[in-house]
Amino acid sequence: MQTTAVVEARDVSFSYGTREVLSGLSLSVSEGEIFGVLGANGSGKTTLMRMMVGLLSADGGGLSVHGNTPSARQAAQVGYMPQLSALYQELSARENVDFFARMYGMSDRRARAEAVDEAIAIVDLADRGGDTILNLSGGMRQRVSLAIALVHRPALLLLDEPTVGLDPDLRAAFWERFRQMANAGTTILISSHTMDDAAHCDRLAFLRDGRVIAMDTPSALRAATGRADASLEDAFIHFLRMSD
Repeated sequence: MQTTAVVEARDVSFSYGTREVLSGLSLSVSEGEIFGVLGANGSGKTTLMRMMVGLLSADGGGLSVHGNTPSARQAAQVGYMPQLSALYQELSARENVDFFARMYGMSDRRARAEAVDEAIAIVDLADRGGDTILNLSGGMRQRVSLAIALVHRPALLLLDEPTVGLDPDLRAAFWERFRQMANAGTTILISSHTMDDAAHCDRLAFLRDGRVIAMDTPSALRAATGRADASLEDAFIHFLRMSD
């Protein structure tokens, strides 16, 4: 069955000054897929996501989201959870989610209130919605950030290291929700450097120095090592050595 490409990158390059961050990067993400971009810190994961929301422009190659060049005009279709929290510390969890809902263009007050309540319930913070960010734990702040990315019900969800610092139970809850969303048609692209996150993805792209060194399903990447007992970490190391 043919699937629709939601994200398409073709030989994308990008540099900060003289430092090349992305070098001929190509990948494609299909509708309803959970796609993981795995690599060490500095491999270009965050830069790629910032390009997908129109915060950065490629120096070369082509990048499209829903068939268009990424721009702020696509905000209603894309939810972005950055690695570094962008929460307003003195506002409550609910006020933060409501503020960003308005930034996404949700002007109808009643519809926005319902969407905010739904997003807060999804991340299991209904009983803490009135608490200021200053009074929430790190894990709860992560949940607020996820609620912000979800509040406008985007077709594409970009998650930059969303499970960093979370305890195992909360990480499992996040992934359960991600899978439910993907099953309902949401496309999810997640960046990570942890193998636990990688194992939950439908497909993975291993990045090194801003380029894709391998891309396939987790099982196929493990099988490529030639070892029946290979882990994803083994696979990543295998492809790193292959790329030397």
